[in-house]
This record gives sequence, structure tokens and C-alpha cells, in this order.
Amino acid sequence: MLISQGINKNHHITTAALFILYDALMITVGVLGGSLILSTNALLFTLLTWGGIIFLLGYGAMSFKQAFDGIKSNNDNVRLKKSLKIVILTSLIVTFLNPHAYIDTVMVIGSVGGQYTGQEKIYFLIGAIIGSIVWFSTLALTASKLSVQLSKPKVKSVIDCLIGAVMWFIAWSLFMTWTLK
Repeated sequence: MLISQGINKNHHITTAALFILYDALMITVGVLGGSLILSTNALLFTLLTWGGIIFLLGYGAMSFKQAFDGIKSNNDNVRLKKSLKIVILTSLIVTFLNPHAYIDTVMVIGSVGGQYTGQEKIYFLIGAIIGSIVWFSTLALTASKLSVQLSKPKVKSVIDCLIGAVMWFIAWSLFMTWTLK
């Protein structure tokens, strides 16, 4: 979503700021103890894992569909501008209905941060949030800066295929993690 917003130069800075805010919130919950709740509850872990697998498979399928639709149409992309309200709503859905986001931020980052105490825990938390700021800002600004090149139908199709492949790979890795648990 963020790459598309950047390519279209449509609320991409706001979208990055929202993702940073959501990420910071989930990282904070994880580092300050939420990871313990998730990691000690087998049912919740299973639900999050399977929710993540289903979400990622669906998201990957949509990316592949967009890639192949773009190849078929091979026309100049019409840049549809989304309203700020739609961008905010979509960012909330992509974040908080994505179980993989919880696994990454609350469980993985949270469990690493949970190993620290006192000031070290706060430093870890700040470092993780700074990493999030750098990641989402770089994605938004780079997509915007390279929008002319990235919006070409063939390039967009390649990006969509890569996104689909990454989503399916992550879904596979979640499945493998679940089978080994």
C-alpha cells in the first residue's frame, strides 16, 4: 500500500506516518510485555499464525492478479487519487487486520526487547521505533522519487510479482514455524 501511495504521490507521507505510529504502538506493546501473553497462549498463537497465513496468501494472490492484469492491459497507469479518509481507513485495515503485523512487532520484536531490563529495554524500544521510522520513510520517499520509473506497467507488474512472492514466502515460513511448534 505504501509503495503504491508513493508512486501515485497520494498522501504517501501521511501513510508512512500512520504506519510508523501503528508500528511504534505494536512494538511498544510487545516490548513492554504483550509478547509474553501471545507466546504463552497456544490458541492465540495458532489463531494469529493461521490468520497471518490466510491474510498473506490472499494479499499475495491480489498482488499476482494486479501484476498479470497490468501485463494484459499494458496501458499507461491512470493514477487514481484516494481521499485521506480512504487512506487512513485502508492503513488501519492493512495493519490491524494483518495477523502477521502482530507476529512481527508484538511477538518477535517484543520477545527480543523483553530480554532487556531497565534503561536497556527503553533503548531497545527507541531503536526499534527509529528503525520503523527509517523503513517506512524510505519506502514512501523512494517510491515517490522514482514514481515515473516505478509506474511503468512492466515495472509495476514486476514489483507486484515480487510482492506476491514475498507474501507467499512469508506465509510458507509461518506455516513451517507453526508445524514445528
